[in-house]
Amino acid sequence: MSENVLTQGRGLWTRNAVPGVRVRGEGLRRIRGSEWRSWSPRHSKLGAGILRTKAERASLLPKLGSQVLYLGAGHGTTISHLHDHMCGERNYLGGSIISVDVAPRCIRDLVSLAKKRPGILPVLADARQPDTLRPWLNGRVDWLFQDVSQAGQVDFFLKAAENFLSPNGVALLSLKSASEPNVDGGSEEHYAAAVDAMVASGLEVIEVIRLKGWEDQHALIVGKAPEMWP
Repeated sequence: MSENVLTQGRGLWTRNAVPGVRVRGEGLRRIRGSEWRSWSPRHSKLGAGILRTKAERASLLPKLGSQVLYLGAGHGTTISHLHDHMCGERNYLGGSIISVDVAPRCIRDLVSLAKKRPGILPVLADARQPDTLRPWLNGRVDWLFQDVSQAGQVDFFLKAAENFLSPNGVALLSLKSASEPNVDGGSEEHYAAAVDAMVASGLEVIEVIRLKGWEDQHALIVGKAPEMWP
């Protein structure tokens, strides 16, 4: 899939950029002379999406050495696997992961993670306010991920895409249907409303990946910006 991400059986693995160090008690394994970390779909919606997508799995990942924007970074589990993939040991690939969260406790964990993993930039900010993010970005990004379980999550995902996503860039929305009280119906209606909003904004929707079994009431919606964007 990439030089730093592989699937083996039903498992997903990333080449550990900090050998010998676990982030969330994950399994470690020697493969092809390197140490690899288990990327659990139960602890990462991106990991779950990669395992369940019907598209090319690598299409959900950012480019090696690129700059990405991750809204709702949490305590850093997925961020650490992204770092393995696009930064590597001592960030020899030169990647940059702008890791945004509104919770000080999460930022403390991200700061601790960043000390061992250069290339991770923790940002204490509100994803609903794009102007607070602009100073941390070096231009637009080719890959945007949002995992913010709040009412209005679709609206501020689209606002972030409009402000920060490059033409032809990939935008992934981790949608928690229970956090959309203003949409009538159940999960499928919530997913459909999000797809309609993304299409209306000009994004192409590539796939809706339902995560039931790993993350109930969640779907990972994969979008792509057109060549003329925004």
